[in-house]
Amino acid sequence: MSQLQGSWEMHQQSVAYLPDTDVEAMAASTSLPDPAGEFDRNVPRICGVCGDRATGFHFNAMTCEGCKGFFRRSMKRKAMFTCPFNSDCKITKDNRRHCQACRLKRCVDIGMMKEFILTDEEVQRKREMILKRKEEEALKESLKPKLSEEQQKVIDILLEAHHKTYDPTYSDFTKFRPPMRSSASSRGAARSSSILTQDLSSEDSTDLFGSDAFSTFPEPVEPQMFSNLVLSEENDESSSMNIDFSHLSMLPHLADLVSYSIQKVIGFAKMIPGFRDLTAEDQIALLKSSAIEVIMLRSNQSFTLEDMSWTCGSNDFKYRVSDVTQ
Repeated sequence: MSQLQGSWEMHQQSVAYLPDTDVEAMAASTSLPDPAGEFDRNVPRICGVCGDRATGFHFNAMTCEGCKGFFRRSMKRKAMFTCPFNSDCKITKDNRRHCQACRLKRCVDIGMMKEFILTDEEVQRKREMILKRKEEEALKESLKPKLSEEQQKVIDILLEAHHKTYDPTYSDFTKFRPPMRSSASSRGAARSSSILTQDLSSEDSTDLFGSDAFSTFPEPVEPQMFSNLVLSEENDESSSMNIDFSHLSMLPHLADLVSYSIQKVIGFAKMIPGFRDLTAEDQIALLKSSAIEVIMLRSNQSFTLEDMSWTCGSNDFKYRVSDVTQ
């Protein structure tokens, strides 16, 4: 009896969390979830009374909707059935209506219990509980911010622009001057070829934002901005600060990488709705003030938190913070 009382209390507590189905059907039944999750969802469930497809635990037993309703009606009416045969009818999906006595007996035999049937008052409370929960969920849904059709369209355009200007294979990195992580190679690296051909600070605004700007890379040439990368003290005797660039062997490669990234950001910006409508001066001002931040955001796709590095296609193009700080 104590076990029955415990099961009933657990059932009462679970009523509020039953899934949404037809309110009337839910209010009139007491379907319970599988105990301890011991049934595989992919395995067909069979009604313990008639062998039809079961829909869950009803009144403490796995049954179909038909047998669930039959048991509930029989118990509420306190029906007394008599078998016209030998009281041992085999109940199946096809003949379950032929002998109500044996069907009810089978319900009891598999563990269905009338104590699990709700009273009219409990049915009403359950209906109200279900209705209240639905209203609360509807209110939460109505308060969620929703994107307008125009906003979603802008997001789609920006995503497409990003995909068109970001190569996840990093195949263009092979066109950069090679990364040299030893000082002995610094002078050779400074004289290697480069894809960098524009100095954005002095770029003519008409050429910078022309329809074909940065769409393809020209033949590799030596960039002016690196022509004086390797300096000696003799060339800079008048300077109050003599700088030794021999240890900056990664600088040419990283400069090419940043320059390439800026070109890609420019291509991205051109696809932003309204960007091309701005004056060339405004376009340049916006790019100068935000290009590095956009590059950092885009670089997160290649960043790995475990070893705090950026891997761009292969270990040849694996970068750590030390590569930049050095």
